[in-house]
Amino acid sequence: MRQNRMIEGIASTLAGAIAWGMSGTCVQYLFAHSAIDSLLLTALRQVGAGIMFLAVLLLGHRDQLRKMLADADSRRRLAIFGTAGLFLNSTLYATTISYTNAGTATVLQSLNVPMVLGLACLTDRRLPRRLELAALACAALATFLIATGGDPNTLHLPLLGLVFGVATAAAAVFYTSYPKPLFERWGSLATTGVGMAVAGVSGLAFWTLTRGLSSGFPALSLDCWAVLGVASLVGTFGAYGLFLHGISLVGPVRGNMLGTAEPVSATVLTALLLHTAFSWADWAGLVLMVATIVLVTLQSSASEG
Repeated sequence: MRQNRMIEGIASTLAGAIAWGMSGTCVQYLFAHSAIDSLLLTALRQVGAGIMFLAVLLLGHRDQLRKMLADADSRRRLAIFGTAGLFLNSTLYATTISYTNAGTATVLQSLNVPMVLGLACLTDRRLPRRLELAALACAALATFLIATGGDPNTLHLPLLGLVFGVATAAAAVFYTSYPKPLFERWGSLATTGVGMAVAGVSGLAFWTLTRGLSSGFPALSLDCWAVLGVASLVGTFGAYGLFLHGISLVGPVRGNMLGTAEPVSATVLTALLLHTAFSWADWAGLVLMVATIVLVTLQSSASEG
C-alpha cells in the first residue's frame, strides 16, 4: 500500500511539473498566432482554472470553503495571494515568454530557488553551505549562459526578457512563501483554488479598465480558443492539482527534485512542437539550472536529517 502511494505521488508530481511546462508552450503559441496580450491571457487562464477549482471545492469541501471565506484575515490574505502572488507571477511569466520563449522563461523562473536560498542565508545570518555554494554557482553560470549565449561581449536575450524573467522568479518566491499560514490552516487545495479565482477575476477587471474599454476583446481563432482551454485545464488547474497532490504523498524534498521536470518539459516541448531553436548555451543553462534545484534539495534533505 505504501509503495503504491509513493508511485502515485511520483507520477502525480511529474505529471504536474510537465503540465506546467506545457502551459508555457501554449502561451508561446497564443502569442505567435493571435493579438492577445500577456495581461488578458493570464486573466483568462486563471478565470478558467479558478472556476474549475471552485467547482471541486463546492462539490467536496463546501463547509471548509464557507469557513475560510467567513474569516476576515483569511479573505485579506487570499486577496493578496491571488493578485500580488498568482496573478503577478503568471503575468510576468507570460510577458517573459513574449520577449523570449517558453523554455527560456521557465528556466529563468527557476532562479526563485537560489533566491530563496539567499534569503534563508541572510535571515539566518550564515554563509552558504558547500552544496548551497555549488547551487549558487550553477545558477549564476546558467543565467550567464542563457543571457549571453556564452559570449560575455553580447546579450543573447532581449534586455527586457532578462529583466522580466528575473522579476518572474522574484514573484515566484513571494507566491510560494506568502500563503504558508493559509496552507497550514485551510490546506493547499482550498487556498490555491480561491486564490486562483481571485487572481482571474481581479486580472480580468484590471485588463478591462486599462485596455479592454479602449481596444476591445481580440479576435481568437478556434485553434487559439482550444489552446487557451488546454492552458487553463491542463497547464493551470491540472498542473496545480496534480503537483500539490503528488507533494502530499512524496514530501517536499522528492517533490522539488521531481519539479525539475518543469523547465525540461517547457524547453523540450517548445523545441519539438513550435520548432524553437535553442543554442548549446541554452541547453547548458537548462542542465545547470536543474542541477541548482537538485543541489538545493539535497542540502535541504541533509539539513533536515
